[in-house]
Amino acid sequence: MAQVITMPKLSDTMTVGTLVKWLKKEGDTVKFGDLLAEIETDKATMEFESFGDGVILKIYAPAGSQIAIGAPLLAVGAAGEAAPETAAPAAPAAPKVEPTPTAPPPSTTAVPAVVAPAPAPVAVAAAVALATAPSIALAKEGRIKISPLAKKLAAEKSLDPALIKGSGPGGRIVRVDVIAADAAGTAKIGSAKPASTSASGGRAASFFSGPIQEERTVPVSNMRGVIAKRLIESKTTAPHFYLEIEIDAEPLATLRAQLNAGLEKSGVKLSVNDLILKASAEALRKVPEVNAAWEGTQIRYFGAAHVSFAVALPDGLITPVIRDSHEKSVFQISTEAKALGKLAKDKKLKPDQYTGGTFCVSNLGMMGIPKFYPIINTPNAAILGVGTSVTKPVVKNGQIVVGSTMTLTLSCDHRVVDGAVGAQFLNALKQLLESPALLLV
Repeated sequence: MAQVITMPKLSDTMTVGTLVKWLKKEGDTVKFGDLLAEIETDKATMEFESFGDGVILKIYAPAGSQIAIGAPLLAVGAAGEAAPETAAPAAPAAPKVEPTPTAPPPSTTAVPAVVAPAPAPVAVAAAVALATAPSIALAKEGRIKISPLAKKLAAEKSLDPALIKGSGPGGRIVRVDVIAADAAGTAKIGSAKPASTSASGGRAASFFSGPIQEERTVPVSNMRGVIAKRLIESKTTAPHFYLEIEIDAEPLATLRAQLNAGLEKSGVKLSVNDLILKASAEALRKVPEVNAAWEGTQIRYFGAAHVSFAVALPDGLITPVIRDSHEKSVFQISTEAKALGKLAKDKKLKPDQYTGGTFCVSNLGMMGIPKFYPIINTPNAAILGVGTSVTKPVVKNGQIVVGSTMTLTLSCDHRVVDGAVGAQFLNALKQLLESPALLLV
C-alpha cells in the first residue's frame, strides 16, 4: 500500500520547511536510509532520509516551495501502484511579526543579541559603476521631467538625462533637447563631473548617482521569522538590565600573539573570541548563578557551562554550542568553534549542535563596534556583548600612557540575575582576561 510521506519537524522551533532540492525523482527506487531531499529549516539545511523501501510514485511539493509541518511531500509504494490523491501543499504565509512596545534602552542605543552583518562599504569600483549607470531609473521615479520619446531616444544614444537641459514646459526634456545634447557631446553617460559648491552657497552635486539598491519586497524566511519572534518574546518577557566593564586588552593581545607565533608550525591560530569563550566558561565556574534559566515556577541552575556563540548568516544568525566548555582547553574550544562556525555558515549544523546552550557570547568587536547591548538568548539568564579593542590614553602607575582597552557588556534577566551577581561575573571575567595565562592552567 502506498505511503504518503509528510514534512517532518526537524527542529524544536520549526513550523515550516523549505524544500531546497530533490535528490530523487518520480519513478526512482529507494531503500531505507537513502537521501530523498534537502530541507531548510529555521536553523539549518538538513538531509531528509527515506524510512522505508519502494518506488517514488509521486512528488507533491516542487523544489523551492515552503511546506508546513505535516503537509504531503511524496508518495512511496510498489511499482505500478497508483499514488494517493492529495492536495498539493500550499506555501504558508510569511511569518507575521507585530510591533510590540519594548523597555526603554540604556543611554547607549541597545542592539539585538546578534544582528545581521552590516553591509560592507561600497567599493570605489562599484561606486564608479553607479555614477556611470544610466539615470533612466531616476526618470521612472519622477525626479527628472522627460517625455517618453525623449527618454527612449536618450537611452538609444547612451545619454544621461540628468545632464540634459530641458526646454519644454517646466524644464521638461523633449526630443529636440536630446538631439542637441547628442550633437554637443556633453551628456554622454559617464561624462558627469563632481560640481563644486557655487558661490551662492548651493550644495555641490553628488559624484554618486542612482539608487542604493533595487527597491523590492522579500518574503520573510523561516530563519528571519523565528528570529523576530524569539527576540520580541525575549525583550518583552525578560526584564533586561545592562552592565558594562572596561578591561585592559593588552595582556590578552600579547598572550595571543605569543601563542600563535610559537604554534604557527602546528597550524594553531587562536582568535580573541576563542580566549573570551574560555574565559566566560571559567567566569561561570566562579559565579555559577549566571549559568541559569528562568522556567516560570522555578529557576534552573546548570552544572555544566555550555557556551554558545553568535554566527552571522546572510539571512540571520545562529548560535552553535560548545558543550562542557568549562572542561575544555582554549585550544579545544578554538578547534571546535572553527568547525561549528563553518558548519553554521554552510547551514549544516545538527539540532544538538545549536540547542542546549546555557550562556551566550555575541562579538561585534571584529566589526569595529566599541560596545553594544545584546538581547538575551532566552531561556539563558544572560548574554555577553564583546566590543572591539580601542587604543586611547590610559593611566598606568600614575602615568598617562597609550593603552588598549575593550568594553564588555552583560545583558541580564533580572528575574534570575541581580545587579550584584552580574557585577561579580564581569569582575571575574575581567580578572581572567587581564591575566590570560590563567586560561592555560
